[in-house]
Parts: sequence; structure tokens; C-alpha cells
Amino acid sequence: MKNKWQKNSWLIGLFLLSAASNLLAQEEAIAKKAVEYGWGEWALENIVLLMGAATIVGAFAAIMNLSNTIIKVQQIQLLQEHGAAVMEKLDLVEKEPWWKRLYDKSWSLVPVEKEKDILLNHDYDGIKELDNVLPPWWLAMFWGCVVIGFAYLGYYHVWDYGLSSTEQYALEMEHAEERVAAFLAKQADNVDENSVVFVEDDTKLSLGQAIYTANCAACHGQSGEGGIGPNLTDPYWLHGGTIAEVFKTVKYGVPAKGMIAWKSQLRPSDIQNVASYILTLQGSNPPNAKEPQGDLVENAEETPQQIGMK
Repeated sequence: MKNKWQKNSWLIGLFLLSAASNLLAQEEAIAKKAVEYGWGEWALENIVLLMGAATIVGAFAAIMNLSNTIIKVQQIQLLQEHGAAVMEKLDLVEKEPWWKRLYDKSWSLVPVEKEKDILLNHDYDGIKELDNVLPPWWLAMFWGCVVIGFAYLGYYHVWDYGLSSTEQYALEMEHAEERVAAFLAKQADNVDENSVVFVEDDTKLSLGQAIYTANCAACHGQSGEGGIGPNLTDPYWLHGGTIAEVFKTVKYGVPAKGMIAWKSQLRPSDIQNVASYILTLQGSNPPNAKEPQGDLVENAEETPQQIGMK
């Protein structure tokens, strides 16, 4: 038996060595997958630990299985040599597993011949009722629910570690608003000259004013009175009469007259904001306004959405 155990120990050692080598060989591939899926270094470390733990558990299970096999072989040999009587005296006869004995005991099953002792005086069309104990799985679930209930009560209502349903609702609504805002921000950048509309939100118009001051005022004046570029406050226009044409002119520029295309420097939502702000300058009559240029657009001051950019 000792020689057999030594031979199998060599096999187990080789198995563990090969498993460890395979784990190290796969570490680079695992790292690439972790980076690819965005898991991070902590996920890689956990994967390696789990693989190592699985290797150890597998090796332990193999050792236990091998040990049980060897013991059974030895018992068969002793049984053949000395008989069952000697085996029983030496307490070498295999007994039921401990978990099987515990399971049977937990059921507290009454033998069939003693069922008359637990017979209830209930008779339903010949069907009689026994006063057996509840199954252990049912009792385990019941008492488990009781324990979990007390733990839940303490966690959420006594020590206030967990969020209440109201707090959880408020937190989820906050996260939902953040996701909606992020979605709307992406949608805002999908606007183009075919879908643009005049914005009336004061915050967006203020952003448009800031963009105008930083990028447009050098040519068109701080108040839109004109300078190098044309006056933006009168009803005369050079390049259209709608918000879509305002957007298009800012986006693509007028290279022939020195106005650059802003599409590479401003987001579509920013172009929409600054175009809408420009339209609000109509009829403001700033001092030192430049003379009119382009074509007259009728009712330009009444409907900003219908106004185009020069």
C-alpha cells in the first residue's frame, strides 16, 4: 500500500506542476481578455486566484478519491483473507456516510410498524393522517427566513446601514436623470442643417452668446453691429433667411469672403446655440452699426426662426 501511495503521490505532484505551468502560460492571454473587456487588473488577479483555487480543489478531490479507492481495495483484500466476522470485530466494515445518518436522523422518520403510534383521528374517505414531523428542507427554509428577517430588520431599520425604499427610489431617480441628460446631450450633437430648430432656452442662448463673444465678435462686433463682417442686427442678409441657413453658414463658413468653417471647432449643439443667439440680435439697433448688405428679409424681426445669416 505504501509503494502504491508513493507512486500515486508522484502522479499527483506531476498533475499539480502541470496545472500550475498551464496557469502561468495562460496568464498573458487572460490579461489580454481582461483589457479587451475592460475588467481591469483587479479582475485579472481574481481570475488567476480562482483558477489557482480550482486547481487546488481539483487536486485535493483527486487525492481524496485516490485515498478512498486504496482503502476500499485494502478492505476487499482483508475481507477475502479473514472473513466478515473478523472485519466487524476490527470495526473495518464500511458504515453509512455520516451525512446519510444525519439526514435520516433529522427526518425523525417513524418505521412503518410504529405508524399506529402517530396516527391522528382524522379519516377522510379512508385516507388517514399521520403526525409526522415536517421535512428538514422545509424547516431549514423556515428558520432561514426567520434569521434573514431579523438580519434585514437590523440592517435596514435598526443600524441604518441599508437604504430605505424611499431613499433607494430617490437614488435611482437621480441616476435615471443623469442617464437621460447624457442621452439628450448625445442627441443634441446629432443636429444638422436639416433638423436644426431655434432654441428659446435662456441657458442655451447664454452659451451661444459666450461662443459668439469668443469666436464671432472679432469680425461682427460685440453687439453684432458689424466690422470686418456684415451687420447682424438689421433685416438684410447675404446667405439665407432661415435658422437652417444660419446653422449651415456657421458650420461650413464662407471661405470666399474669409469666414472659416466652424464644424471642426464647435459641436453641432454649440453651432445651434450660437446661431439662435445671432437671430436674437435682430432689431437691437446697436451704435455704430455697419450699413446694410444683401437682400431684405420681410418680417425678419417678428419670427427669429425664419431669419437666416448673412
